[in-house]
Amino acid sequence: MSEEIQIERRGAVMTITIDRPKANAIDGATSRALGAAFIAYRDDPELRAAIVTAAGDRFFSAGWDLNTAEEESVEVDNGPGGFAGLTELFGLRKPVIAAVNGIAAGGGFELALSCDLVLAAGHAEFLLPEVNIGIVADAGGAIRLPRRIPYHVAIEMLLTGRRMPATEAHRWGLVNRVVAKSDLLAEANALADELASKAPLAVAATKEVVDSTAVLSEQAAFELLRSGKLDYYPRMLKSEDALEGARAFNEKRTPVWRGR
Repeated sequence: MSEEIQIERRGAVMTITIDRPKANAIDGATSRALGAAFIAYRDDPELRAAIVTAAGDRFFSAGWDLNTAEEESVEVDNGPGGFAGLTELFGLRKPVIAAVNGIAAGGGFELALSCDLVLAAGHAEFLLPEVNIGIVADAGGAIRLPRRIPYHVAIEMLLTGRRMPATEAHRWGLVNRVVAKSDLLAEANALADELASKAPLAVAATKEVVDSTAVLSEQAAFELLRSGKLDYYPRMLKSEDALEGARAFNEKRTPVWRGR
């Protein structure tokens, strides 16, 4: 693992921290290191929630490392998870929280967009400045942003590169919570602990249903849900955990999840 990517395990929670002064920019090697971390999280049955954040309090990430742009070119090998290791890691059925500790620019914003939940420090800002340097926000910005917020708001950001403060991002639903910077990691860890306490197969099945039906009509979504073609949803229905949940409810106790 790269020294620029720090990994911490705390029970069922993994925290991934980008530490590349001065702006936590991401080159190909950093993307591949992040991808290795997210894949390790995906494949470890003991891990149930992940947090991605960055060192310092000025930048979450400035995105693509322009200092290496000429030598890497725009077709750099970012690894199987795409830029920042997560933007194209499809099929991840565990939750990832972005704890945005500062400016999330370009690929840094796209990394946050690829997470399931986003907490932001009050001074954080979000922007997609790619058009200003002659490229496209193709690590998810031009795809995900117009699906998350109204078209006219998204296209303005994409075509002008304007900065969106954390409070505005919260108003549009891009951010779950805006918190004091001193409380950011504590809030992220508390949320991760809450997610990790849920039945893992139910969490995986929920993410699977949401992701798999996102572009389908309601009728087509229900047809897929009942088709038996999904992976986690049928397993969840027949799982020990599904029985345990009902049993624990009736016995007025905390359920013990086994992920099977």
